[in-house]
Amino acid sequence: MEFRNLGASGLRISAIAYGNWLTHGSQVEEDAASACVRQALDEGITTFDTADVYANTAAESVLGRALAGERREGLEIFTKVFWPTGPGEHNDHGLSRKHIMESIDGSLKRLGTDYVDLYQAHRYDHETPLEETMLAFADVVRAGKALYIGVSEWRAEEIRAAHELAKELRVPLVSNQPQYSMLWRVIESEVDPTCRELGLGQVVWSPIAQGVLTGKYLPGQPPPAGSRATDDKGGAGFIEKWMTDDVLERVQRLKPIAEGVDLSLAQLAVAWVLQNQNVSCAIIGASRPEQVTENVKAAGVTLGDDVLSAIDEVLGDAVITDPALTVSPRRSEVLG
Repeated sequence: MEFRNLGASGLRISAIAYGNWLTHGSQVEEDAASACVRQALDEGITTFDTADVYANTAAESVLGRALAGERREGLEIFTKVFWPTGPGEHNDHGLSRKHIMESIDGSLKRLGTDYVDLYQAHRYDHETPLEETMLAFADVVRAGKALYIGVSEWRAEEIRAAHELAKELRVPLVSNQPQYSMLWRVIESEVDPTCRELGLGQVVWSPIAQGVLTGKYLPGQPPPAGSRATDDKGGAGFIEKWMTDDVLERVQRLKPIAEGVDLSLAQLAVAWVLQNQNVSCAIIGASRPEQVTENVKAAGVTLGDDVLSAIDEVLGDAVITDPALTVSPRRSEVLG
């Protein structure tokens, strides 16, 4: 396993992180989820990412039980706060001081730990003053409940404003967690350069574009039974933007490129993300242990410029790059 610093901080994390969005507590039974976590540990993964909203807090509990008994100092556990949890009442979401302070305690209890290594703002909160949010995060750090703080899916100007407050409060804002893949590159023009300047690393989610970059979805054919594209609990909604014949045909044309460097399509996709030196880790998910084993082989792979150019030529205008697509919802949208 390759290890990288999380942004400009001294925290070392595994270049491949294991995440349990859309799987633990929802798509995957707990025995299977625990088997995936065990396999991740066996493969050298030490970094685990979750959030209180995943399966309405159940994913944190599953992960906590799966990691029970492991040496805590040898793990990096990340979680997040923002989206509605519990009954979803008026203070059960957002980045108010009340919600942050209550949420961190709930997350720690479910994860079975005294602290998380990274506590992340899962989206930007338009209805709460940023000063209130950052002070609450600073107090979480000073209470020893989190070692570092980060954000997820924030725009460049929002990250810059948070960084200024973090400097004033003397707390370590070290990361951003964006969606990033060969097909989704909206961070490249604004967010990534800003983070490089400020010392924030990228903790990337969906490096294989919800499974599309594995090549298992074929143009002109229905998705395989049991795949994410058929998941009515949320997975299908996230993947539908890629399920066009044009995108799926282009993905199939990546196969010879992957074979040329002795990688599977999924490994090529994860390795591509890790070529960006501002990417601290790529988060993979799994419903079976063998998926973990396959994806970790992307760690430490170097893709030549000729390979990167060939990928760009194949994907062409199927790549999405508009930075305006990084959007955080407002309260009315969160509550529906």
